Amino acid sequence: AAALKETGAIKWIAGLLLGQPSTLRRAQWRVMLPASILSAFMNNTTVVAMFIPAIQEWAARLGLPPSKLLLPLSYAAILGGTCTLIGTSTNLVVDGLLRERYPERALHLFDIAWVGVPVALVGLAYLMLVGRWGTTPFELAEHLAEWVLYVLLTLIGCQLRNSGMPLKQILLNRHGLFIAMTLAASSLIGGLAAAPMLGLAWNEGLAMASGFGWYSLSGILIGEHLGPALGGVAFFNDLTRELLAFVLIPLVMRRYAPLAIGYGGATSMDFTLPVIQQHGGVRCVPIAVVSGFILSLLSPPLILFLVAL
Repeated sequence: AAALKETGAIKWIAGLLLGQPSTLRRAQWRVMLPASILSAFMNNTTVVAMFIPAIQEWAARLGLPPSKLLLPLSYAAILGGTCTLIGTSTNLVVDGLLRERYPERALHLFDIAWVGVPVALVGLAYLMLVGRWGTTPFELAEHLAEWVLYVLLTLIGCQLRNSGMPLKQILLNRHGLFIAMTLAASSLIGGLAAAPMLGLAWNEGLAMASGFGWYSLSGILIGEHLGPALGGVAFFNDLTRELLAFVLIPLVMRRYAPLAIGYGGATSMDFTLPVIQQHGGVRCVPIAVVSGFILSLLSPPLILFLVAL
C-alpha cells in the first residue's frame, strides 16, 4: 500500500476504476465490482490492502464517509474470493487436503465457480440493497432483532391481559422483589469475594458484579471510570451471563422457577422474558418483569457509586 502511494498508482486506480460518482450508492458499486473481480484472481487480503489507501483518498476528495466504502470493499473481496480456486488461501488449503485424500478429485481453477459466482452476485445485490438504507448488515440484523423482541413482548402482554391477572399483581409482585434483592446480594457477595483473587480493589470487584447481566451498560460505565480493559471484562462478563441464562432457564424452570428467573438478571424484563414465558408460562411473566425492572433501576446508580469510591 505504501509503495502504491509513493509511485502514484493510487491516484491512477482512483481515477480509472472509481471515477466521479454522484451518489454514495454508485460509489459503493464502483468499489465492489472491481474488488470482487480482482479478488477472484488475487488473494483477497492483497486486494483490500491495495484498495484501502485509494478509497480513503477518493472518499476524502468526494466528501463521502470512508466507512461506507471500506466495509463494502471487505465484503466484496470475500465474495469474489469464493469464485475461483486461487481467490482465497482457504480454497487452496481445502484443495490441498482434497489432493492428499482423493488425488483423482483435485480441483481446477474454475471448478467452484458454479457455486461461488451465484453466491457473489447475491451477496453484492444484498450489499447494494443494504447500502441504499445507509446501514451495514450487522446494523440491519440488530434492528430486525430489536423489532422481533418488540413483537414478542407485545404478544406476552396480550397473554397477560387475557389471563385475567389484576394490574396490582403484575406491577407490585413481592416474589419478583425477593428474587431481585436475592440476586443483587449474591452477585455483590461474589464480586467482593473475587476481587482479591483478581487483583482488584474491593469497590472495583463490587462494580464489576453490579451489571446484573446488562452488558451494554456495564461495559460503558466501567470502561469510562476504570479503563477500557476492565470495561471489556465487564462487558463479556455480563454478556456471558445472559448467554448462559438462555441455556439454563429451560433446564431449571420446571423445578426451580425463581432460580431460573434470577438467571435472567436485569434482562428478565426484556431479552430473556420470551424464554421465561415459553418454559414457565404466563404466571412467571409478572415476577420476571418486576425482578428485571428493579435490577435495571438498581444497576446504573450502584455502578456509578462504587466506581466513585
